[in-house]
Amino acid sequence: MPVATNLFAQNLIKGTVLNENNVPVEGANVFIPMLVKGTTTDSKGEFELNSLPNGRFDLQVSHIGYANQIVSVNLTSEEVILFVKLTHANIEAEAVVVSAGYNTTQHQNAVKIDIMRLNERHRMPTPNFMEMLTTVPGVDMISKGNGVTKPVIRGLSMNDVLVLSNGVRFENYQYSSHHPLGIDEFGIESVEVIKGPASLLYGSDAIGGVINFVKERPAAEGTLVGDYNLQLFSNSRGLVNNIGLKASGNKFHGVARFGSKTHADYLQGGGTFVPNSRFNEYSVKLNGGFNGKMLITNFYYDYNQQNLGLVEVEAVDEIASRGRKPSIFYQQLGTHLVSSQSKIFLGKTKVDVNASLQSTELTHFGEPNEYELQMRLTTLIYEAKVLLPAKPGNDYIFGAQGINQWNTNINNRETILLPDALTLGYSLFGLAQQTVGKFHFQTGLRFDARKLESDAVGLANQPNYRPSVNKMFDNVTGSFGATYRGNENLIFRLNGAAAYRNPNLAELTSNGPHEARYEVGDISLKPERSFEYDISAHYHIENLLVDVAGFFNSIANYIYIARTGLFDSGLPQYRYTQDNAYLYGGEFALHFHPKSVQGLHFEISSSMVFGQKRSGEYLPFIPANKLAFETGFMGNKLAFFSNPYFLVRIDSAFPQNKIADDETTTPGYVLANLSLGASFSLGNQLFELNVAVHNLLDKKYVDHLSLLKEVDFYNPGRNISLALRIPFQTSIR
Repeated sequence: MPVATNLFAQNLIKGTVLNENNVPVEGANVFIPMLVKGTTTDSKGEFELNSLPNGRFDLQVSHIGYANQIVSVNLTSEEVILFVKLTHANIEAEAVVVSAGYNTTQHQNAVKIDIMRLNERHRMPTPNFMEMLTTVPGVDMISKGNGVTKPVIRGLSMNDVLVLSNGVRFENYQYSSHHPLGIDEFGIESVEVIKGPASLLYGSDAIGGVINFVKERPAAEGTLVGDYNLQLFSNSRGLVNNIGLKASGNKFHGVARFGSKTHADYLQGGGTFVPNSRFNEYSVKLNGGFNGKMLITNFYYDYNQQNLGLVEVEAVDEIASRGRKPSIFYQQLGTHLVSSQSKIFLGKTKVDVNASLQSTELTHFGEPNEYELQMRLTTLIYEAKVLLPAKPGNDYIFGAQGINQWNTNINNRETILLPDALTLGYSLFGLAQQTVGKFHFQTGLRFDARKLESDAVGLANQPNYRPSVNKMFDNVTGSFGATYRGNENLIFRLNGAAAYRNPNLAELTSNGPHEARYEVGDISLKPERSFEYDISAHYHIENLLVDVAGFFNSIANYIYIARTGLFDSGLPQYRYTQDNAYLYGGEFALHFHPKSVQGLHFEISSSMVFGQKRSGEYLPFIPANKLAFETGFMGNKLAFFSNPYFLVRIDSAFPQNKIADDETTTPGYVLANLSLGASFSLGNQLFELNVAVHNLLDKKYVDHLSLLKEVDFYNPGRNISLALRIPFQTSIR
């Protein structure tokens, strides 16, 4: 356990990190998530962090092979000396989370939050970032090839799942299953997944849950750090390049990262290619920050451009050979996101002031150089939160948020998919958490008001006419939950939460072709309102972790799109409608490291979800039940290789026969995947190498949530990937 003593000085944390045998631990990461500031221990296990503000902070100490230690530190213009002991463990049991709204750890939070760390050396690369996230039980994806994927949490997707980029709402026309995620994996340290309603924290669209892509940490103070990444994929002839640099001084830090991806049409199981599944992507990520005693501020700029081939009947008929560059029937999305996150320390009170401006331009192309539609979504978000003084284990937070969003059709293109529109939203909320003995309680209340105005499209006597919209929505949401920690290893959670989602612009106003169908909206749609009960348990010891969770989500006015059986303009007609519905299910995960064989591990995970209307009919886009098994070995040394590993993963999907009216049943499948890798040095330069095989047996299969079922194509076949990472570091003190 860590021990802290205070000596008179300015705010400074000094410490020593030892293992259970009192041997110094070199290279341990020491990080304060709230301050986005950290360092590493030297050869004596010592570290130092200075120029820190007053306040209570969680300091996280971690090192591969040891259990994380989280130390609560109260800084009051004094020097704090820490002695932290790390114990060997194969299980990472707990971490500080940044998506919960509170100053909390993963296990203190009443809502279950899973963490996927992208910097783990055994992570299997894939052309499809979302596929990597589906290893989290309860997370799935809707896909239309490798380039177009959408997250699914516990059977809910599109606008029912909120995506955050480092805590900022990511708005990129996410209402459609034909539009991509829009975030790549580089420069992301971890992904936090909130399973269940989170409207209390984030407002509309978080009925199903939240996926927060947390950016990489700054370099340790006084260092310049970089990495180059190369990835090759056999199935799609994929080539990925990415390079990053970051440096930190005493008060300032900066990060720059640049990347590109290019993939040809992929091969389905059996070896035939899928026409127009090609895509390419370019990204730029910049950020910088200042750490002072009263102000901490960080600025971020992200740019992402994707050119995504659309696997549609027209493209399939015209494309006779594999290619890499989309030239017909493709969509282009270009996104700029600028954001700032500042913390102001006023005595024992902390104020967060955050703002972001995002612009996403969506263009659809038909034949070469033929623009079908072009529109721009601009989103301004601003937020202020006040964290009041409280005893350790307690927090009281009040805040306000606002959103201004403009949808604009540009350059007078032939098709107007969505009308020009303005959305204005405001909210007030309060959060509280309190510790009473072994219980930790969390509760909150939130009020939201949102106004939507859109222009009319066309003339009243025309068939595709859409009248103007002027709608006002208001909602009150809240939650109450508790965790019970019987001891350091056993935690129980119970939570009940109300959430909502306002109907979006497409659902209210659609009246025209979109992809290969004719979509019709309904101006009378009401907001979705849900209430979900969650119960979960977590147990861990040095070499064993067990997680089990269950949920029941009741949704009034659930909005979905369904085929009507009619045709319009020669296309099948689909109409947005709503009904009362419910979803229920759960997840299970077991992670075991036998003590008799150091480095060997076994993992088993499963997830299931069922979704129905109150009438008994099944909901669309409900994933099949899944079961996964993984075993592997991770060592310390093998010849001239360090940290060698070998993994085998078996993914199983059960048949999905509980389908919506316009869906078809999907048979089950079993996939085998392999991954091996190690680090090695040439001179003083370290190299990290990974070779993986996905779908080892080249299985011809289709996932129930693959939209390519509509055009009779299968999911990707065997894919052999090679990933090389070259890290480097130097001192700039």
